Amino acid sequence: MAITKERTEEIVIGDLQEAQHLFERDSSYLKIIGEHYGADISGRGNMIRIKGEEEAVENSLHVIARIRHMIASRIRLSERQVRLVMSLIDQGKGNLLQEMEDDIINFTKNGAPIRPRTLGQKLYVDTIRRNSITFGIGPAGTGKTYLAVALAAFALRNHDVQRIILVRPAVEAGEKLGFLPGDMQEKVNPYLRPLFDGLMDMFGPEEFTRLQQKGQIEVAPLAYMRGRTLEKSFVILDEAQNTTVEQIKMFLTRLGFRSKMIVNGDVTQIDLPPNVRSGLIDAERVLKDVKDIGHVHFSEDDVVRHDLVAAIIHAYEEDARHRNKNGSRKGERKENKEG
Repeated sequence: MAITKERTEEIVIGDLQEAQHLFERDSSYLKIIGEHYGADISGRGNMIRIKGEEEAVENSLHVIARIRHMIASRIRLSERQVRLVMSLIDQGKGNLLQEMEDDIINFTKNGAPIRPRTLGQKLYVDTIRRNSITFGIGPAGTGKTYLAVALAAFALRNHDVQRIILVRPAVEAGEKLGFLPGDMQEKVNPYLRPLFDGLMDMFGPEEFTRLQQKGQIEVAPLAYMRGRTLEKSFVILDEAQNTTVEQIKMFLTRLGFRSKMIVNGDVTQIDLPPNVRSGLIDAERVLKDVKDIGHVHFSEDDVVRHDLVAAIIHAYEEDARHRNKNGSRKGERKENKEG
């Protein structure tokens, strides 16, 4: 019978702020690591104590070293981030964590670096860089819009494009914006708020206003894209699940030279009438094999909002699967009776 070797390690955290991050939420991050590897991990003051079998302690040390590096790189910790680190290290893919940390997409107006924070986000960013058109499909909170805006702001500052164009279907107004008060920009602003928020983060209000006045940042409802050719532009279509087949075809064929198009949407949040097909779903099907068009699907694992958001998305997805399964069985029973 093999004798298991016990090991105890202690880590002294020299930086008080780092210790606060590690021990926040009643040291829950340390508990998650300990439970995963079967080690006894405790944190008090500025000391972490790890006790357990040799392999459990070694793995725990590796993960703690990585999340300490994340804290030093100003990456906000969350339970999901800690679990991602453990998963990648367990799979021997720890190098991907370093790639994500090294990939600074842009900086906010306050100098904070913007990085992909999940594997799905890293794939999305790389796909946008490689392709002229990228479809980003997935639930709310996965960073689709924010990362697209960050890349657009970088391209504009770097003079890779001459303007950023923000587009969104105004489904609630049925695209009949003439009935709303104000000029065109005032009419579409409520629909483009998430895109504005991202650009405000990059440029700040003064520079954002100046760029708008110079025509380097343009906002428009989808209906206003008809008849245009968008050259040297970074174009972002948000909430694309609410486009019709005709609308998204019209939009995609506006692509001009030296331009990029990002088409984002969540196919579980379609607000179109029941008898109208979503242009996003149709475009994915039709264009799946076309070169220079990338497709990225996000999952609940890519949610970077509060951990509870991912749990909510998971619960709804499970409920939808359950209902679809039951619906199929009911349909089968009905066919059997009729047969």
